[in-house]
This record gives sequence, C-alpha cells and structure tokens, in this order.
Amino acid sequence: MDQIQSIRVFARVVEAGTFTKAAESLDLPKGTVTKLVQQLEARLKVKLLNRTTRRVTVTPDGAAYYERTTRVLKDLDDIEASMTNAQAKPSGRLRVDVGTSVAGQILIPALADFYRRFPDIQLDLGVTDRPVDLITDNVDCVIRGGDLQEQSLVARRLGNVPLVAVASPAYVKARGMPRHPSELEREHTTVNFFSARTGRPYAHEYTRDGKTLEVTGRYQLSVNESNALTAAVLAGLGVSDIPTFTAEPLLQRGQLVRVLEDWTCPVIPLYVVYPPNRHLSAKVRAFVEWAAELFSRHPQVLTG
Repeated sequence: MDQIQSIRVFARVVEAGTFTKAAESLDLPKGTVTKLVQQLEARLKVKLLNRTTRRVTVTPDGAAYYERTTRVLKDLDDIEASMTNAQAKPSGRLRVDVGTSVAGQILIPALADFYRRFPDIQLDLGVTDRPVDLITDNVDCVIRGGDLQEQSLVARRLGNVPLVAVASPAYVKARGMPRHPSELEREHTTVNFFSARTGRPYAHEYTRDGKTLEVTGRYQLSVNESNALTAAVLAGLGVSDIPTFTAEPLLQRGQLVRVLEDWTCPVIPLYVVYPPNRHLSAKVRAFVEWAAELFSRHPQVLTG
C-alpha cells in the first residue's frame, strides 16, 4: 500500500478514536491498520498517536499532521471526482442513518425509484432513533427530526412533520375521551418518548388560541423508538402524539382515534445532515437531492 493509503488510514484512526473502529470502517484487518500507522510514524520519525487499551489520542505533532493531510486528501478526492464521470453517474458505497418511522413509512418504500436513478450506489441504511456520531461512526449523512444539536454539520431542511394526539378506541371506551391537556396529568395515562441523550421523557405540547401547555403526563410506559410508541398506543396503553404520516392510515382504518381535537400539536422540523467534508461527494449530493424531492411530495410533510 502506498503513502497516500497510509495517510488515509491514519486519518480514519484519528476520526474513529480506536484502531478497531477504524479497521471496521475501512474493511481492513486491525493488524494492517496498526502496521500502516507504525510505518507512517517510522517514515516521519514522529510519534503521531498515543495508544491506550481503550482509546487512541492524537499527539500535538499528530494533530498538526492530521489537519494538513486531511486538506490534501480532500483535494485529491476532488481532483479524482472531476476527472471521472462521477458527477453524471454517482457510484460507490453510501452510509445513511435514518429514524425508524421515517425509514419504514417514507424512505424505504421509495428506494426502488432511487435505484432506478442511481443504480451504481450501494446504500448501507442504518435505522435507529438513537443519535449517531457522523464522524466516529463513518456515516455520510443522516435524516433526523428535531432541533439540530451539532452546529458544525451541514443541514438541509426537508420540511416539517406535524404531530397528532391519538389513542386507541379501546382506551377511549375504557377511560373516556380527554378534552384538556391537564387531564393527562390526572385521570388519563400517556405513553411517553424519552431522549436517548438524557434519558428524560419529552413533554407533550399542545396549543389553543395562542396559549401553549406542556405536560409530562401520568405515564406507565416510556419508550425511545417511534414504532414502539405507535405500538403502545395501538395496544391501548395510553394517549400520545405521533407523526401524521404514521397516524393517518391508522385513523382511516379506525385503529386509532384523535383526542384533544381542539388543541394542536407542534410540528417537528426534519433535516438531512452531513459533515462539511462530504459536500463535494457526488453520491451524497445525489441522495440529498433525491430525499429533498421525496419529502417535498409527501402529503404529510409540510414544506415551504
């Protein structure tokens, strides 16, 4: 392997934080990754990394070398892209991470269209409601709802997803129809969604006549995955707020009923997010543009 490959491997170790994760993301044996970094250090006569049993940290010399070489690697990638037909025909392996309900109900059903347009892109789709680290996990882009936590990433807004308060017919028959959000703190039961970051449940938010109320609700069950939230409401375990793209077919079939109909739930902003160094990647641009078009056409996603 040449010197450029050694530099790429070193950069991946820095970004991943361990030799094991770097090796997995590069599809190389861990021993090969370790050897390449050692050879690079020997050639430079400089220690680039400090190794511990759990993690790798960058030395001051290593940090300076990483900063300069990543710019060179980016320039090389841009040159290679400009000398091929990648712009006209994006290709290669693309890692995308997306939330579970968006994946199952919007993205995956439309992927046949994506592959008709871009048959040479191999998509690795991570499906989880837990946040991922795009750099450490070597993810090209993510589709996520809610406020952005990392301002250094590039984000494109795909639209807004309205929420609707719902319960099962069996729940309403047994417990009655809630009419005011305050009832969720007393005589009714909620199903809550808790943050994977903090472990705390998100509040239920309702607005009427310019007045907004936030209630935690009297809950027995809290989950951190959107399909599980819907399943719990369908099972009659309580009231909750779910995306309209999930709720509409269930409401039409009579499996759920709307509650608190005089109140409106908030809308959740939906973004496709990627690291700044991916903006010139033809495959990333192809996916982002396709996703923006897909969500702009969806009847339950508000755009504009």
